[in-house]
Amino acid sequence: MKVLIAPDSFKGTISSVECARAIADGWLLKRPEDQVILLPMADGGEGTLEAIQFRDASATRVPTRVSSASFWLLLQDGTAIVELANICGITLLDRLDPFHSSTFALGTVLNEVISHPGVKKISIAVGGSASTDGGVGALIALGARILDKSGESIALGGAGLRDIASIDLVQIPIAPTGGITCLTDVRNPLLGELGSARIFAPQKGADLEQVLILEAGLSHLQVISKRDDFPGAGAAGGTPFGLNLAWNIGIESGALVVAALIGLPAAIDECDLVITGEGKLDSQSYFGKVLGSVTELATQAKKRVIYCVGSSELPSSASTLALVDLAPSLETAMQNPRTWLAKAGAELARLEL
Repeated sequence: MKVLIAPDSFKGTISSVECARAIADGWLLKRPEDQVILLPMADGGEGTLEAIQFRDASATRVPTRVSSASFWLLLQDGTAIVELANICGITLLDRLDPFHSSTFALGTVLNEVISHPGVKKISIAVGGSASTDGGVGALIALGARILDKSGESIALGGAGLRDIASIDLVQIPIAPTGGITCLTDVRNPLLGELGSARIFAPQKGADLEQVLILEAGLSHLQVISKRDDFPGAGAAGGTPFGLNLAWNIGIESGALVVAALIGLPAAIDECDLVITGEGKLDSQSYFGKVLGSVTELATQAKKRVIYCVGSSELPSSASTLALVDLAPSLETAMQNPRTWLAKAGAELARLEL
């Protein structure tokens, strides 16, 4: 049997690469005669660069001046892949700060990317952000003058958005010839009940009062900019909305773009069984996420899919194995995810015997 293992990361516990390796180790203990192919996945959030580089050895890793740990990838065709989570993501914070976290560091890196002579196109994976600043921090780093009534630059972070009196984008650098695209796993608008502040700001540490203030700030940004809201504008704290003020950006599914870059559709066509998974399986897992995108591609190819997840909020299924079904508790599984993923891989293989 030819088995394809293409999981997402288990957020905050293990990367998609290590997750795939662990499942494979367990599977091969029970079925050593099988051919196992690893294609760790991502959906435009944390781990996007790692998943692409795992498959594409020709991708050049370019360090940034923001921090010693951050980098972006330059592909052979001149596409730059930038990962927000790698630069100013929520996992990099010691403490959540929903009012003052910003995308300024992302803008700093984008300046570096645009000035690189080999870059023809930019794809920005915007998932995993810590801020709700409408991308204004990035615009300021790129050279925008976003001023208050006194003619001073507004404070960075979502809390400063209410003070915007004028927006001057004259100094923003020109986009590369191939354009700029945001890769995301959501299609939420900037504003409203499904908007950036109301849906995502609580995950970034905002209480109800702060959510309302952030929503008001984003609304004020939209009014001052005189730009329409659009599907996907609310991703990453409104980052696509802000970047669209500077450039006519595109919005693409992060999971489908990564899948194409790593050759996932062809690999699915050639396999007998697909294993995918993520940390928490819920009703949203099938909409724009890795698990849903892999399932869609496998279904189109008429290939069977089984799921290895950390925990599940959905009804139990013969095609799903959760680590909490094996480990004494979710906390135990999270403390040593590689061990329990290997056990899960072995159990999934045993069920195939």
